[in-house]
Amino acid sequence: MLKTLQAVFNAFGAPILVPVIIVIIAFLLKVPRKKALMAGLYAGIGLQGFMLVLNSFTPIISPVIKNMVKITGINLPAFDVGWQATSIVAFSTQPGMIFLAVGLILQTVLFLVKWTDVFQPSDLWNNYSYAIWGSMVYVVTHHMLLALGCMILLNLYSLLNAEIMARRWSTYYGYPNATIIAMHNIEPTIFGIIMDPLLNKLGFNKIKLNPDALQKRLGIIGEPITLGFFLGLIIGFLGNLNSLDSLHSWGTIMIVGVATSAVMAIFPKVAGIFSQAFIPITDAARKSTMKREKGSGREWYLGINDAAGFGEPATLTSGLLLIPFMVAIALILPGNKVLPVVDLLALPFMVQGLVAITNGNMAKVFVNGIIWFSLGLYMCTYTAPLFTDIAKDVGIALPAGALLITSFNILGKPLMGLVFLAFLSENILFIGIAVVIYFILWFLFRKNKMAIYDYLDRQAAKNNPVTEEDIAS
Repeated sequence: MLKTLQAVFNAFGAPILVPVIIVIIAFLLKVPRKKALMAGLYAGIGLQGFMLVLNSFTPIISPVIKNMVKITGINLPAFDVGWQATSIVAFSTQPGMIFLAVGLILQTVLFLVKWTDVFQPSDLWNNYSYAIWGSMVYVVTHHMLLALGCMILLNLYSLLNAEIMARRWSTYYGYPNATIIAMHNIEPTIFGIIMDPLLNKLGFNKIKLNPDALQKRLGIIGEPITLGFFLGLIIGFLGNLNSLDSLHSWGTIMIVGVATSAVMAIFPKVAGIFSQAFIPITDAARKSTMKREKGSGREWYLGINDAAGFGEPATLTSGLLLIPFMVAIALILPGNKVLPVVDLLALPFMVQGLVAITNGNMAKVFVNGIIWFSLGLYMCTYTAPLFTDIAKDVGIALPAGALLITSFNILGKPLMGLVFLAFLSENILFIGIAVVIYFILWFLFRKNKMAIYDYLDRQAAKNNPVTEEDIAS
């Protein structure tokens, strides 16, 4: 059964499965048939559109990033093979296949009993993130129950994290009652929330480094597509420093610039199509909950693929700006053994929680990202031997010259890594602490949910929106 489920999932993928789930939800909410079917179609078109853009962008920029890393002369034994290879590894292991079924059941039940207000099964694909951590526990301990317990608790932490940032993500990115749920891309959110008051005291909220402010201050240079063009030129230049005397290199630099600009231009249009999938569901849900709960309707969020936020100007710009800095940090960070390469392009995915809670303040996103992702390099360093063993077992070949492999995006998770380490220790005290902390955080959040949402909105509003004086100047 598990192999059949995995085969179905691999055969159809998110652009087919997500629309099916959306249509089912729409029917359950008594959305008219035509609107329900169109909602599913919009979701499929949007997801496929995101993938087409990313699949076209990746082959253009990846060789440049790899060459940039090569030019630096970094000699680190753990090579970052990327989230794509990691997902294959995760779903090829026994714990990974088991969690395909267990995760689906768990996530559905938690939503139905109102343990969480985020419906996660609509983003089944990203369950591989839990599976790889559970697989590493299983390799060391040989206890399937420990591996399963680790995956379940990571899922619970991830859901809590997603629900905390849900309203901010939905508001900032403009998808009604939707949020991202992938553990590996929402994990920095809590760190960002904790850091926000400190950064405000340091005056970061007064730094008008967001797309709107840049556009008003810089004119045409501040336009998202223009920023994308210049940012692409910078990355292209850094990736061709050793061959600037070549006409081909300058052609590559210009192509990267135009390609990055194209992503900035196309993504918002695809996002507009994708967002139409949620309008009938949101309207029906509000009507339904108002009738059933007499106006105190349940505010719930549909988990969607994190590709939905990739091309938002502040997100893409912040993520791409972090690329050369993370390469430099990997070179000088004491004790680090990881060479981030393939997952550097995933940085716009990884910063979405930080972007949402800071209302697009790229200065804050940059500082938070530098700190958190640097800590993530240490977690990658620690887990690289375990991940390499699992990858070899399922037939993944190591890149030439690499002694170990890892995934900067999936395994560079300091917070989730602590939960993993508790289960890896097989120490009932450490596991118990991890469980108790979750329940305390869950209780505090459920008791103060609206107060927390209001606090996050107030904090986001402090990030100096563009004023009439700014516009006049």
